[in-house]
Amino acid sequence: MESNSKEMAKLAILALEDKKAEDIRVIDISEVSVMADYFIIADGNNRNQVQAMIDNVEETMEKSGYVPKQIEGYQAANWVLMDYGDVIVHVFDKENRLFYDLERIWRDGKQIELSELR
Repeated sequence: MESNSKEMAKLAILALEDKKAEDIRVIDISEVSVMADYFIIADGNNRNQVQAMIDNVEETMEKSGYVPKQIEGYQAANWVLMDYGDVIVHVFDKENRLFYDLERIWRDGKQIELSELR
């Protein structure tokens, strides 16, 4: 796994924390999928907060030269996916996070403590 993906994950987490993201989880999926190295999962309290979190991640990442391949779900803001290649950021509203339960689906990945990325 490249340190590049770890750096991208750190930046995304800081940007999410800056907008008061709740229950941020990082799953290392590098050994169970070729899709990415890390999934970052967080949730917000409402549509405006979710969109502010996404905007902040995008702005923070772009300042460091990382441009998303794709962003899906921004308008509805109940599940927004940001694809940065090696790092995929999922931001949910609370209801959809419980419904889709990515942590359970990707339980074969390794949960990473945020402190391990700092």
